[in-house]
Order: sequence, then structure tokens, then C-alpha cells
Amino acid sequence: MSILVEPVHLESRPTAFAAWADVYDEQINPLLMLEERFLLRLLPQVRDRDVLDVGCGTGRWLANLSPGQPRTLHGVDPSTEMLERAGAKNIPNVQLSLAACSDLRVKDTAFDILLASFVLSYIDNLRSVARELARVVRPGANLFVSDMHPETAMALRWKRSFRKGGEEVSLPTTTRTIPEIVEAFAAAGLSTRAIVELPFGDAERDIFVAHRKLDRFVEAKGLPAIYLLHFSKREVTQVSVPNSGKLTAERFLEGGRYALGPWETVTATVQTCAGQIDKVIPRPLSSPAPWISRLDLGGYLLLPGLINAHDHLEFSLFPRLGRGRYGNSSEWAHDIQEKYEATIAKHRRIPKRLRLWWGGIRNLLGGVTTVCHHNPIVPLLLNEDFPVRVLSHFGWEHSLSFADDVLAAHQDTADDEPFVIHACEGIDLQSMQELKELDKLGALDQRTVVVHGLALDTQAAALLNERGAALITCPSSNAFLFGKVPSAEVLASISQLALGSDSPLTAAGDLLDEIRFAATACGLSSRRLYSLVTDSAASVLRLNRGEGSIRCGARADLIAVKDRKGDPADILPALTADDIELVLLSGRVQLASQAIYERLPTSDKTGLEPLSIDGHIRWLRAPVGALLSETESILGRGMVRLGGKTVCLPSL
Repeated sequence: MSILVEPVHLESRPTAFAAWADVYDEQINPLLMLEERFLLRLLPQVRDRDVLDVGCGTGRWLANLSPGQPRTLHGVDPSTEMLERAGAKNIPNVQLSLAACSDLRVKDTAFDILLASFVLSYIDNLRSVARELARVVRPGANLFVSDMHPETAMALRWKRSFRKGGEEVSLPTTTRTIPEIVEAFAAAGLSTRAIVELPFGDAERDIFVAHRKLDRFVEAKGLPAIYLLHFSKREVTQVSVPNSGKLTAERFLEGGRYALGPWETVTATVQTCAGQIDKVIPRPLSSPAPWISRLDLGGYLLLPGLINAHDHLEFSLFPRLGRGRYGNSSEWAHDIQEKYEATIAKHRRIPKRLRLWWGGIRNLLGGVTTVCHHNPIVPLLLNEDFPVRVLSHFGWEHSLSFADDVLAAHQDTADDEPFVIHACEGIDLQSMQELKELDKLGALDQRTVVVHGLALDTQAAALLNERGAALITCPSSNAFLFGKVPSAEVLASISQLALGSDSPLTAAGDLLDEIRFAATACGLSSRRLYSLVTDSAASVLRLNRGEGSIRCGARADLIAVKDRKGDPADILPALTADDIELVLLSGRVQLASQAIYERLPTSDKTGLEPLSIDGHIRWLRAPVGALLSETESILGRGMVRLGGKTVCLPSL
């Protein structure tokens, strides 16, 4: 807690940093912990990027970034002692250089991502450093700057110091306001993408308590402890709003609390542009340009659009079929063909085009923006008018039992795409042996994504991890078919895991229902569940455009629910489709509750049609009237059930 202690004596910067290097990694700092929690959520993927850490110190951020497999990872620092300790950590593929921030001694336009963590307070010439940082990054590069918040530091008289040998050593600093920094970086040709001002949270509170400094935490409660600034070296072009209303080029989502991660939220205005999250700013603009659409989301929590890692879209109108307690999925498939032949035949009379549309709508209603459809991809699913984004770049087979050539399908899958296959879906010996069979075939590697995996034990899970493969679990479907859910111990041991809803033929409901079921039946933590439908799902499915996250540069896939007390990870398992009041897909309004619909500008309302789902009205970007009319002509008026829910046209 040295930042809150008055110094005993003052030393020059070089000497102070040399002394600090000896103890830097030993002293827990709540400011650094807070920064890591949030900055890790704001950073883009570093894989195959050239990354520079300016003022890298003992390599704290280098160690965080190395596992992301950047193309190059370079750390510079003016302290020989700091660099020696960074080098002693043997961080893979790191190059270290002795250099000052004002003279980095690297070539022009060499980096894609640059970090300057708690650096600006220690420099003398801000404009010179800003120009140097701009020099070394490429057009389109992202720069992230963090430091102690100047206003809070001055108000509470925080000091930069550390303890060594029983003494407090002070670090001379220069205080600069955020507007000063933004203006200096703008003068260097760097545009501001995000301004995030963060107070301490419960995680940091524990540090204060451990050091018997709770009074300091209470004193700072609600005040921003640090700032995070995101800059970009790029030209900002304005795009006018198309008259069709299909895509809003620029939009401000104002006043809401939005989730950076399971426990990380900020209240800000989110700007979307051309389908991406473009900026995060602390307050609404007073004079927006005429082409900017503004939506007041005060009182709402914004979450990233959910990722449904496994569904069969064409079965969303079917009821649950089966008697349960099967040995494997093949037994179920044969059983329902015999016992429910009439029901299956009736629903198959509905054109597949309609059934796919309803599958997309079912996901949209549950807050899903990206779905993996485990069946052939037809052009309709890739149409920009389809309700959700459907994964198209992946290889697949149905299962070992219903496949023509698993190995050929696996080998035809690109190295950077997932190969998805049902496996170990059951409780009998055949199901238990399927993972080893995939391995013997040579079809179990880092591309392989096993769906269900109910028969996996800890040994099989270890093999899955060893091969770098992933698992998509659908526990409510497993419970219905086999009277069993995946082992909590096994799920906890799997490195790469995602959650899927499966189809209404076997599942409890939509993806939100699956989240709740997994929480109660499988004992998965709220934080793990949040990840399974956001960043972990994106990793498993090899999504690389920011799906499952809210950060600048990511796709503007967002959902909004009425805000309530708690962290996003705690709120998510309590949500139902009735709570989803807004869905944006690449910045376009796809769903709106009646309350949100009334707030929308006219351009956003164009193309939205109302649908009643179990009495709840939602405005959807879909030809709802035509879809319902054609479906009712086969199933009967008032007989359409979407995931078991009654749908009809409302009386408005």
C-alpha cells in the first residue's frame, strides 16, 4: 500500500528505480491489480501482432502478453536493473532494450500495439514522448496508456513510493490531467478511442484489508483510482446513415453501464461506427453531428452479444421428443423416428427456409448474436437480413455413428478453423470409447471441438487437453436423454470449454435457460458461465473480430437488460428471454422491447415487426407476419411454438 504512505526521503529517479527493481514484484499494488483487471479486457488480440511495452519494468505486462502469441514482443525501459529482472523471467520470444520514452531507438512504424503502463507520470516532456510513440506505430495501431488518476491523487494526496529496508522511497512524478494527455496525443496524430476512469472494486478492497488500510479504501470509494486511455493512429472518416435503415453508420449508446468482463463494468457512452465499437467516452456529446443516432440507455446494463456454440436451427419449432434414459444418441435417434413419426413428418412439411428463420429468431430472443449451426450452411444463413450471425468458417461431421468420413472432414478443415463433431454423447461403453477412436483416427487435435462429451472422465479430459481440443457442453439435453449431466470435476478440468443450447428436440430452452441449468445442475461458477458464452466461446470457435467482448475495434454485438445490483457474471444466470430488451448485431438494432422501441429514432424502427412470445412483445428485424402466416398454414392457427413458447402477432 506504498502509494498511500508519505515518503521518508527523496532520491533521484535512476537511483530510485534501481532500488525499486529489487522489490517491485514482491509488493502487491492495488493500482496495478485494478489496471490488469480492466486493461486485459480492453486489449485486442495480440496473436501475430508486433507489440511494444514502453517502460516495461520487470516484465509484468510482457508476461501477460506472451501467451497470446504475438509475432514480436519488445520491452523497453530506461532502468538497467528493471530490465535485468525482466530478463531473468525468461519470458518466451521477448526482446528487451535499454531506452528512454523520448528516444525508443526502434525503427519507424514497427508496431501494431503499444502499451505505456504507469509511465507518463515519470516523463518530463509529454509532447515529445507522444510524438515518439506515434512514430514507432503503424497506421491503424492501438496504443494503451494507464496511470494513477490525477484528480484523485491530488485530492487524497497519494504519493508514489515503495518500501525497502524499512524505509519509504519516493518516486518524483509529474501530474498531468487527462485533457492535457489527450490534447498532446492528438497533436501527435493519435485519435482518442476510449477514456475509462476506474475506481477500486471488491478485488482491490481485499488488498487494503490485508494491509490494514481499509480506511484508505473507504476514503477512495467511488473516486477514479486510475485511468485507461486508448488511442489509435488512424484517420476517422464519417459515414452517412443509409436511408434503408439496414445499417446505422454511427450511434451513441448513452448513459448505460456496460460490461467489460464478468466483474468489470463502467458507465460510459459507447459509440458504434460501421458495425464496430468505435469509441468509449465518459459522457454524452452535447452537440452530436446530424448523422449520429443517439439512444438513451440510462438504467440499462449492456452485455456483449452471447455466443451459442451449438444449435440445430431447423429444429426450433419441434417439441421435445423422446422417453429418456438412452445409452447413446443413436438409440434416441432411432427411437423417435419410430415413436414420433407423425409429429416429425408434420414439422418437416414446414419448408426448411422457414424453420431456419425461426431458429435464428429463437436465438435472437435469448440475446444470442453469434451461433454455430451444426448442419450444412445454406445461403439464407449468411444473408445480412438473417436475425443472427451464423458461423460459416469451420469443418464438421455429425458424429462417428452418422459420418461418411470423419478423417477426411477433419483434414479438409483449415488450420485456423474449428472442426466440430458430436462425440461421447451417451453413457454406454460405445460413448466412452469415442474420444480414443477420434484420437486413433488422427482427428483429435487443436482444431477439434467435441460436442456433448458426456462420457468423458478425468482421464479422457486430460487427453482432450493434451491434444489441444475443446468441448462444447449442452447439459440440459444430456439430462433429458440420459438422465445424467457432465461431471463438475471434468468440466472444471477442461481448458477450452463453451456452452451450447442444442435444439428444442432435447434441450430445456434457449441459451439463457441453458446457462441457468448449467449453474444449478453442473455447479459451474458464475464467472465460468459468463466466459462460456462470451470470450471462451469465441476462442473455441476461432472468432477473431471481438465477438463476445465490448471493446474498441470489436464487432458492435450488444444486448441490453434492465440494470440491477451486482456484477455481470452474477446477473447473467438470472436472466430469461423476457429480460432481453435490446439486441444490436454489428451496430444494427435487431430486437427491441416496447420500451426501447419507443426510444428509437425513426430510422432504426424501419424494418422492425412486432411478435408476441408468451405475452411479451418484441420488435424484431424479421418478416414476422409472413413467417407466422406461412407456418400457421401447416401447423394450424395459434399452434406455433418456438422453443416451446407460444408466438403470435400482438394487438397493438
